[in-house]
Amino acid sequence: MSTPASRPDTTRLQRLAHSYRDAAALMAAVELGLFTQVALGADTEAAVARALDLTPTNAERLVTACVALGLLIRDGERVANAPDVARFLVDWEPTYAGPWMLFSKPDWNEWGRLSTHLKRRDIVVLGKYAQGFSVEQARRYHEATYSIGMGAARRFVRQVDLAGRRQILDLGGGSGCYCIVAAQRHPQLRAIVLDLPPVVEVTREFIASHGLADRVTAQAGDFTRDPLPAGSDVMIMASNLPQYSREIIQAVVSRAFAALQPGGEMHLIGEMLDAARTGPRDPALWGLAEALWGSTGIAHSVAECRDYFERAGFRSVAAHEFVPGILTRVTGIRPA
Repeated sequence: MSTPASRPDTTRLQRLAHSYRDAAALMAAVELGLFTQVALGADTEAAVARALDLTPTNAERLVTACVALGLLIRDGERVANAPDVARFLVDWEPTYAGPWMLFSKPDWNEWGRLSTHLKRRDIVVLGKYAQGFSVEQARRYHEATYSIGMGAARRFVRQVDLAGRRQILDLGGGSGCYCIVAAQRHPQLRAIVLDLPPVVEVTREFIASHGLADRVTAQAGDFTRDPLPAGSDVMIMASNLPQYSREIIQAVVSRAFAALQPGGEMHLIGEMLDAARTGPRDPALWGLAEALWGSTGIAHSVAECRDYFERAGFRSVAAHEFVPGILTRVTGIRPA
């Protein structure tokens, strides 16, 4: 006899509805410095209570939740950081990404009003960056994204052969991570970060901190409409894809093609849906996030991004997995 299909229940739906609590537990643990204190030896609930100045009950609550979420590993009365937590959420590690974990916290209340935002009719091309984006806001933003950006940049230079290339142009390059790492690895390279005026002031600070101001520069401009600097044989647009409409991305890719040197290459690195537009979850939710700001942004698929390149005239267009389930790199060559 065949086994009857299981009857649907509300378990999955409840898990989704309550998933904000997972994020809250992680963010609170980062803000309190839980994982750093565990690494320093506060490896029991009593020790956590003392180290974080919490009541024993609240220390127990926090530790229990972090164990259940897989952030801490329990062995009897003692706890230890999970491997990814030990690498990225202990504040003295060079790979510390605590600010990135808190990056979206300022948007918390607006996500609670998502249904209202989805009813909006006003459209702003640059979304939250359209008006009043100050240097201080840019600094907070890019201090939060810098650690994760450096990791992505190191991954890029491992994947892409830049030997023989002369100049990189990074569209919306923010803190300049891709240009910084590429220039560190390839002494022959010069690079330009093109971003909004408040951002480039911060970009220059990051570039200077690496001692690369002689080869990496930051230029103010809006790459969706301003002329692109000439002379580059590598062009990068990374982690800003969902902020823009299909029409804008097509126009940017086409203008990038025109500005590239013959034989040059472009790399579009972004949160992309699969060809069937069934996922992954992260690209879909980054697209949904643009509703909070009334921008033109959406989730683009890998197939659409390849098409942008082919319509612009690029050859040898290909898609490469960059960060599994999150980022894809689509690349193309301008014919010589």
